[in-house]
Formats: sequence, structure tokens, C-alpha cells
Amino acid sequence: MKEKITIKAAEMFLSLGFKSVTMDDISNEMGISKKTIYTHFKNKTELVKESVLKVFEGISCGIDNIRIEEKDPIEELYEIKKFVMLRLKDEKSSPQYQLQKYYPEIYTMIKAKKYKNMAECTVENLKRGVEKGVYRKNIDVDFISKLYFLGIDGINDETLFPASQFSKIQLMEDYLEYHLRGIVTPKGLQTLNKFINENSN
Repeated sequence: MKEKITIKAAEMFLSLGFKSVTMDDISNEMGISKKTIYTHFKNKTELVKESVLKVFEGISCGIDNIRIEEKDPIEELYEIKKFVMLRLKDEKSSPQYQLQKYYPEIYTMIKAKKYKNMAECTVENLKRGVEKGVYRKNIDVDFISKLYFLGIDGINDETLFPASQFSKIQLMEDYLEYHLRGIVTPKGLQTLNKFINENSN
């Protein structure tokens, strides 16, 4: 039951926002009493934390599965972007922004976990891209990986990119192209152009 509540809550939080979803909403949606929820979670903050960890684990696992396939490094980044956007959906309100605003401690915890995972994933992608000749040999892998994380984090900041003005999917699309254009070789640019053309058609 705890697992079912966590999954349903995560789904509702991502769709409707962490602030607006109440324990009553979750119990009504699941057809269970609020008491049942409180048997497993002492308060909403605890449920938010469990839900966020659940989503994070699901996304991390999916990214690991994509990485195992060892695709072309550029293709790998596009596959990861597609998978993450499907999981997080193109919602009107950024889950990350709401989390930061209303649950700062949980946000800080998940940001640290996200950075650790992303750093490892990005460094490996960059090194493989250099080896395969699709990224420039003279890039500073550590610097670029940190910059990439900062950018991903930044485009989720609703004070900079309000959802009323910017689509999450388009932001990710534009940022990934921006990131790759700065590091690709002529060979890598051919692959990148293929993905840009596919996405614009």
C-alpha cells in the first residue's frame, strides 16, 4: 500500500504541483481514507520526499538502461532527453521550481543526488565522444560537465524561464543543441544536424 500511495502521489505532484495537491486529493483519487495514508507517512512532507525519491530512482534507472546500450554519444543524449521529458511531462508548472520554493530541504537533497548522477553520466559521455571523434579533443571534460549541469538546472528556474512563455520540451531541445554545438567536431555536426532535422519535421 505504501508503494501504491507513493506512486499515485508522485504522479499527482508532477501533474498538478507539490503545493496544490493535498492529502485529501490523494485519498479521494485512490479511494482510500486519509488515515490509511497517515499510517504510512506521518505528514505531507514525508510523502513528498518519498515521491521525489521514487521519481528520481525511476529516471536514474531509465538513464542507466540507455547508457548500457553505448549508442553514439550524441544519440545517447537525445535518447536521455526524450526519456526524461516523457517521465516529467511538459507541465505548466515546473516540479523542480515548486519543490525548491515549498520544500527547500528536499530540493537540496535531490539536487545533490542529481548532480552526482549527472556528473558521472556527462563525463563518461564526453570522454566517449572525444574517443569517437564526434567531440573536439581539446575540451575540458570536467568544466563542460559542470557547465552542462548548471544549464539544465538553470532552464528549470521559472523566474528566468516562466512556463507561460517557455515550453519545457522546447527549452530542453534548444539547450541540448546549444551544448552540443559548442563541442562537436565536423563529424559530430553531421549527426547533430540529423537529430535537429528529425525534431523539426
